[in-house]
Amino acid sequence: MSSTDMPRPKPSVLEIAAYVPGREKVDGAAKVYKLSSNETPLGPSPKVAEAIAENSADLAIYPDGSAHVLRDAIARAHGLNSGNILCGNGSDELLSLLCQTYLGPGDEGVFTEHGFLVYKIQILAAGATPVSVPDTDGLVADVDQILAAVTEKTKIVFLANPNNPTGTYIPVSEVRRLHAGLPSDVVLVLDAAYAEYVRRNDYEAGIELVSSHPNVVMTRTFSKIHGLAGLRIGWMYAHEAIIDACNRVRGPFNVNALAIIAGAAAIGDRAHIDRAVAHNDLWLGKVCDALEGLGLKVTPSVGNFVLVHFPQTPGKTAAEADEYLGSRGFVLRRVAGYGLPDALRMTIGSEEANLGVIDALTTFMAR
Repeated sequence: MSSTDMPRPKPSVLEIAAYVPGREKVDGAAKVYKLSSNETPLGPSPKVAEAIAENSADLAIYPDGSAHVLRDAIARAHGLNSGNILCGNGSDELLSLLCQTYLGPGDEGVFTEHGFLVYKIQILAAGATPVSVPDTDGLVADVDQILAAVTEKTKIVFLANPNNPTGTYIPVSEVRRLHAGLPSDVVLVLDAAYAEYVRRNDYEAGIELVSSHPNVVMTRTFSKIHGLAGLRIGWMYAHEAIIDACNRVRGPFNVNALAIIAGAAAIGDRAHIDRAVAHNDLWLGKVCDALEGLGLKVTPSVGNFVLVHFPQTPGKTAAEADEYLGSRGFVLRRVAGYGLPDALRMTIGSEEANLGVIDALTTFMAR
């Protein structure tokens, strides 16, 4: 059978470069510290294990298709109307639902050049055209560049705030300026996966903007500060019309039963969240200071990770640093796929992991 006799996917699907996650392990290392996926070193709240143990006997029964328990818990935690909340199998699924709902052939989706790779993937999967716009020299989203890229074909604009992998953010005044410059039929998606970590007075995750405008969506995740990446839980806050449209597209049981009760338990444990924030505040500064002290450039971050830039000098490159760290059990994230071939992204990990990376890079840079 020739290839011409085979089923053929949409042309845009073949343009997708499949997402490549960070490495999970390395061979030969006695102990591995995984600092490649921005997972919290504190793990989930102890209340999550208790909730799962209490509800593990009913796994033969389909979960609540509307995830009422989880939506109500999110609504209580953030002072929202649960009718404006939609839960998903990670925020990745919600980004996909938005693209499938609002994009088609001939449409365009706009995102920043160093933004989350999933935006481009889902835009192409929907048959639409991805439009990437440059960041500033400081790797910050440029509102003027985004607005200049908007055309009559634009249907969605994605903004990760804070952004991954750069760790940078734009203040709420700039987010409002971006929204004000968009046509009313363009959906502005504010991806606030790292919002809980931000400690800046001029930052807002997007709740107020969504509450006052029908064309703004905020997406959030339980994979980061809540420590539930393995259960895949995300949620979005949007106008009822957007929630209704996406509900028509999503699978009927897209969030599993254990994820629903685990998420509700996690978001209700404010003390655990505060501990995670405190740990990150302490070590984010220490790691940045130590790496800059080695002569490395670190992009200022408000998330739970840092983007570390290496020189192009032979023996000191990002690729060589990654190999050196990996051989010692420290797994960081190569970000060449994000257009940053000379950088590594490091998750803020445990004290032991953070100090280990600092010590290893001290030796590496002194070779």
